Amino acid sequence: MPRYALSQRLLHWLIALMIFCTFISGTIFWFQDFNGTVETFGKELTGLLYKYHKTFGVLILGFMIVRIVVKIRLGKPAYQVPLTKFENAASNAIHGLIYLLVPVMAILGWLATGASGFPVEFFNWKLPAILAKDKALGDTLYWWHGVLGWVLMGLVAAHIGGALKHWLINKDGVMSRMGF
Repeated sequence: MPRYALSQRLLHWLIALMIFCTFISGTIFWFQDFNGTVETFGKELTGLLYKYHKTFGVLILGFMIVRIVVKIRLGKPAYQVPLTKFENAASNAIHGLIYLLVPVMAILGWLATGASGFPVEFFNWKLPAILAKDKALGDTLYWWHGVLGWVLMGLVAAHIGGALKHWLINKDGVMSRMGF
């Protein structure tokens, strides 16, 4: 079975893990906002959740840029068993939207954080805000960041569902393309 290059597989799983972590913390922020999160987890843990949500967002943006460049340079392996027209169209649409939404999400988070007057943290460094402080704009950007996060999770669920179908039902080896 043809496989993706090791660099592509490592980037895939690293980004997937970071997206999972940012989705968990982002879901907490979506439903509880800052004050609710402080009430639930305390100020120190809440600060760490926000700090590492932002840090992972910056890392995801950087790794996605690298992943896009690597994909353009290396392409993707052919399927051993060709996909149906529907599977091919669905796969291309879902992958394309994921490749688009992941960097957009990270950029929206960076814009929203700066516009809201909060520090854009990357580990213990403060990165520059891209926009001047504007609370109303920050709130709007956070809203879009959250909504697109739910859209992205729907796409990721469809991606995982397709992968599981190929692995458990079709048993056609598609999963081994991205495995180790």
